[in-house]
Amino acid sequence: MANAKKTVIVIDDDPDVVEATKVALEAAGYSVTTAPGGKEGMARIRQGGIDCVILDVMMANDTEGFQIAQDLREDHKTAAIPIIMLTSVSRKTGFEFSPETDKEFLPVDIFLEKPVDPKKLVSAVKGVIK
Repeated sequence: MANAKKTVIVIDDDPDVVEATKVALEAAGYSVTTAPGGKEGMARIRQGGIDCVILDVMMANDTEGFQIAQDLREDHKTAAIPIIMLTSVSRKTGFEFSPETDKEFLPVDIFLEKPVDPKKLVSAVKGVIK
């Protein structure tokens, strides 16, 4: 039997970003599910079967993505799911974040700035899904 398709969830309130991300990942062979916000995203993740989370920061509020990442890491059922933060928060706020130096505040595997090149995004997903 062939390997099951890996499933990525894209949690972002920008439909254009969601669509572009979904198209790039599906073209690379991933199954993609989406959610327009944190509450919907967390509900879908808790259903199981998610291999990677692509997460925006600024949705319902300026830090919603940070809270979702922290909630995922604190729950033993979701703590091991890789998180790629895809955001324009650095450009909009001037704050620079790094998973290496901001691990407690920003418990993600990779931090990508929007707009992201589709090849770079697919490469990042391949890098975190085992």
